[in-house]
This record gives sequence, C-alpha cells and structure tokens, in this order.
Amino acid sequence: MKTFFLIFNLLIIVLTTLNAQNNLKTRTVATNLDTPWEILWGPDDFIWVTERMGKISRINPNTGAVSEVIQIADVREVGEGGLLGMAIDPDFITNNFFYVGYNYNASGNIYREKIVRFTYNPATGKADSPFILLDNIDGANNHNGCRMVISPDKKLIFTTGDAQVTSKSQDVKSLNGKTLRINLDGTIPTDNPFPGSPVWSWGHRNPQGLVFSPDGKILYSSEHGASTNDEINIIQKGRNYGWPKVEGFCDMSGETAFCNDSNVVEPIYAWTPTLAVAGMAFYNSDLIPEWKNSLLVTSLKASRLTVLQLNESGTSVLKASDFYTNIFGRLRDVCISPDGKVYIAVSNRDGRGSPKTDDDKIVEITPVSTNISEVSKENVLRIFPNPGKDFVSVSYPVSENSEVNYSLYNGSGQILKAGTLKSNPEKLSLPANYEGVAILRIVFDNQVFLEKIVITK
Repeated sequence: MKTFFLIFNLLIIVLTTLNAQNNLKTRTVATNLDTPWEILWGPDDFIWVTERMGKISRINPNTGAVSEVIQIADVREVGEGGLLGMAIDPDFITNNFFYVGYNYNASGNIYREKIVRFTYNPATGKADSPFILLDNIDGANNHNGCRMVISPDKKLIFTTGDAQVTSKSQDVKSLNGKTLRINLDGTIPTDNPFPGSPVWSWGHRNPQGLVFSPDGKILYSSEHGASTNDEINIIQKGRNYGWPKVEGFCDMSGETAFCNDSNVVEPIYAWTPTLAVAGMAFYNSDLIPEWKNSLLVTSLKASRLTVLQLNESGTSVLKASDFYTNIFGRLRDVCISPDGKVYIAVSNRDGRGSPKTDDDKIVEITPVSTNISEVSKENVLRIFPNPGKDFVSVSYPVSENSEVNYSLYNGSGQILKAGTLKSNPEKLSLPANYEGVAILRIVFDNQVFLEKIVITK
C-alpha cells in the first residue's frame, strides 16, 4: 500500500506539470527565419531578433510582419559562429543605440569575434553607423558564447566561449571563456577586477544565457557543459567558475583542492546529462502565476523550455519543471513582453536540427485562462467501483447535469482516453488494454480535479 501511494503521488506531480501546460496555449508569431539567436522585447513593442547569417529584424508580435533592420555585411557564419547576441540601449528612445556581437574574418582570414554598436533610424526602419567597442576576441566553429545584457549601472556585460581552447578559460589575460564588462562607449570601467581589462569573471566553457534579476542585483548565466554539468551560475565580480578544471559542483576527485585554491563559484543548478542550455529570461509577471519568480531556460539538445522556480532571495532553485519537450524542436532563446507573454525562438536550421517547412519560428505562450486554479483532493470526484475492471461510475459536485471534459492518464502521464461526461453520475468505460493506476482529470467550475482509478483485469 505504501508503494501504491508513492506511485499515486508521483503521478500527481507529473500531471500537475501536464495540467499547467494544458492551461497554456501557443501561437506561431513568425515563420521561415534562419537560426534566430537572440530575441528581445524592444522599447517599440516589437520583437527584435538576430539571425545567425547576419540579419537583424523587427517582428510585429500581433501580425507577425518581419521588417529587416540591417544585414551586417562582414558577418561570417561558420559552424556555431555568426551573428549572435544583442542588447538594446536603456536610452534607446533618445539615442537609438543597440549592440551586437558577431564573428567575422580578420586579416589573414583569422576567425574573430567583436562587439559593435549600431544606430537605428526610426524614419527609415534601418540601422547604420557601426562603431566597434571591442575587437580581436578569438572565434571558432564552436564555443563562441556571446549573450549580452546591460546592467542597471549602464555597463555592457557579455559572455565569450573558450573557442575550443580550454586553457584560455583560466588565463585571465585572454578574452575567451569569460564574462566581460565594458562601458557603453567601449572603454574599460575603472572598477573592473583587473585594471585596463574587460574581464569580470573567468573559467567559463560556452555560456549562452545571461539575465539580471528584476531588481538588477543578481546576474544569472547558463552555460554548456561537455558531456556533463550544464550549469546555471550567479556571476560575481572577480570570481573563477572552474572550467576546465571543474565541471559543475566541486564534488569530484581533484576538484576540491582547485576550488579552494582558485576562488571557484559553484553553480546553483546543474544537469547531467546535458541539455545544451541556451538563452533564458527572468519571469516575474502575474499573467502565468505558477511561473512567477522563475528563470525560463531554453535548451537545444533537450528541445524544451525549463522553468526553474527560485527561492525568495533568488539564490537557489526550488523546483525544475519542463514544458514543450520535443514539441517545437531546438529552442535557442526566450523573451517576455511587459504584460507577461512569453516568446520562444525555435532554431532547427542551425545545422543540428530537423527543420520543418515553416521553421525557424517565433512562438508565443499565454494562458488559456487566468482564473483556473489547480486542485487535487480526494472525495471531490466519486469513483465506484474502485478498483474497477470494465467501467466505473463517476460523480462530481455540480448542481445540475452539464457536459464536462475529462482525460484519463497512465503512469507516464500519457492520455489513455478523453471525452465528455454528459451525465452525473456517468458510466465511464475503462481501456481494455491497460492495467494499473490511472488518473482521471476533469475541469469544472474553473477548477481542475484529479482522482486515482485502479484498473484491474
């Protein structure tokens, strides 16, 4: 009996996630993009997007209309490299500045990465006047990093990968495998850890997510591990994050001494096997209340959106929940509108996915309803007999007969059958090819109710 109730409780956890996803709806906003890498909600209420082959566009979230802002001529897309991260100036309304990072061929055909500021012209909808802020960062086919944000004190912070040379991550004189911090004019802040250097933190492999907490006090980064330990880190000034000496937590033979000697910061969360975590956003809206105070993390290899519920201080992860696994394919980035709508960038044309005819695309996530509460309690639904063999009688507390939709799930959360209960009580036939614990889910009076059924043969 103890095992039975353990299974039931696990099923409730699975179905709570399923129900949460069932209470969300998706809408395709734009299609036929080519490897979207960064999406941002702009101050003009458009979605700004970079595509890896060098194009920046603005997308109307209501109509899906795509307007090209610029095709950057010297972008070179090689492997995972190309046009990558972007940030919009906090004073964009007055100065029209935005910032991008991309790979290009320097003299001698050497693959490099640089950070460039552009100026947008609202009258023409185009951008020009490139101004290089930082140059000569080593590039490679893989591990270019390059997610960027602007801090509350108006510093441009961005990530770089190790460019497939792991030793660069521990070399503080190298710009690779780092979190870098510069002023918005490209100069070096005087309060950086090393005088005259943009290095803010080091020991990174390939960080592709970067976001501040709503109060601007915590900077979160998502980082690709090798075969183990994708990481979520809190970035701190002048700290070492271990790569390649440490993967994930300081819990393996040989790692502890290095961690103690090298001022290493452990992640707040890690995944093994890896998901190929990418862009992320901080969700703090009431529109999807169960996601409030969470990091929304996209993943490429795992092809899902993961919601990391944080503690009140934002310093640890309380729960991880996965959504849309293998529904859209490889997810590269996520952004949030001021009213709490979530947008994800699908990136199946990146050379590792299996693109469909309308890929790549931007997908909107919103609630089906904002007033449905989640309930799971015994004796709300009455099931008789239980255990049942061929059928059960289902009754539920409504004042009069009404049609109620139901779903019956197996132990893995897959739907065994679904339909409508047209009377109260209702005689419900059970699937002939299933034996074991099942969960009946029905929705009425703006609430979702769950009850277990034991099916015997």
